[in-house]
Amino acid sequence: MDLPAAIVWDSALLGYDLGGEHPLHPIRLDLTIRLASALGVLDGVELLVPEEASEAEIERVHDSGYVAAVREAPMAGWDVGHGLGTPDNPIFSEMHEASAMVVGSSLLAAKQIASGATKRAVSIAGGLHHAMRDRAAGFCVYNDAAIAISWLLDNGFERIAYLDTDVHHGDGVQEAFYNDPRVLTISLHQNPLTLFPGTGFADETGGEDAQGTSVNVALPPYTDDRAWFRAFHAVVPSLLQAFRPQLLVSQCGVDTHDEDPLAALSLSVDGHRRIYRTVRELAEQYARGHWLACGGGGYQLLRVVPRSWTHLLATMLDREVDPATTLPREWTDFVDEIAPSAELPEAMTDRKSTDFEPWDGTVDERVDATIRDTRRAIFPLHGLDPDDPRD
Repeated sequence: MDLPAAIVWDSALLGYDLGGEHPLHPIRLDLTIRLASALGVLDGVELLVPEEASEAEIERVHDSGYVAAVREAPMAGWDVGHGLGTPDNPIFSEMHEASAMVVGSSLLAAKQIASGATKRAVSIAGGLHHAMRDRAAGFCVYNDAAIAISWLLDNGFERIAYLDTDVHHGDGVQEAFYNDPRVLTISLHQNPLTLFPGTGFADETGGEDAQGTSVNVALPPYTDDRAWFRAFHAVVPSLLQAFRPQLLVSQCGVDTHDEDPLAALSLSVDGHRRIYRTVRELAEQYARGHWLACGGGGYQLLRVVPRSWTHLLATMLDREVDPATTLPREWTDFVDEIAPSAELPEAMTDRKSTDFEPWDGTVDERVDATIRDTRRAIFPLHGLDPDDPRD
């Protein structure tokens, strides 16, 4: 059976487990795969099994000394530096191996596209976008998305656009390519004055040799689906048209949801579903259909992440799930076993409208100031008029 997308998954990826009550719990991945399977999204799909990335592959983005520290940390104790051993990034058994497996997942997805085996691929366990060259940050040990982009640049792709829709700024990927004109990074996130990591302002536009290739849309707290799409469409399509990427890499964090406990945007599962469908259209229109998707943040583990990422898998495979679809009994029964007191939604929808009014050049709504700031910082660097809504 010819499928439009490759799906990389193996239960070994559940080994990236920061332990205890840490918000980034691997159950969210397990529940996603179980839900997608129960709904038939993965019927007939041969899931691709990743291998651990080599140290040489990881060192495309990370310092060798940092990689050594990650490998040695479980034996060395807590005082190892590099952002390891903190509440955000606690040391755990086989940390290097588990983190290298996540990198291997995103690399395998990238290699499927580069080889011509598929135009789309998804690494649902990936998207660890905060990891820096020499330190862990924000639950992220190795930056799988940046490593995959680096590999793609050496294997047939000369212009890559990275689109980050996580609630947190995609700082690690931006930093990795800040002075590389071959990579356009676009991040839509909650205003950094109100949320970790405190970066991602409109005036972060790229290094001296890559002006205009770092794009930041800093959204006001409580931005909902309607305002989010107003900002997205006022910024992203025009820049993709101007940049002409050969491939679109997206980080699909779902911590933008109204119920997420770690942030304060107000999107819905319906908004997430529309994001994926929109990115698919943009990849077809501007990147020859090439689309590599990674997971990312998302901390409402039971009610939000499995539904949202099942819609992602379905969108990648052109097997859309009707939002009105009732959650299957076998899945809800399993959740009830592991979390008996959980209150689950009934269907694959939050019953929210995602309709929006396109930006018309005015500053009438709260999100419009963000649109103005981003367009004025970036659009002239691409030969676009920041004040003309037709650009």
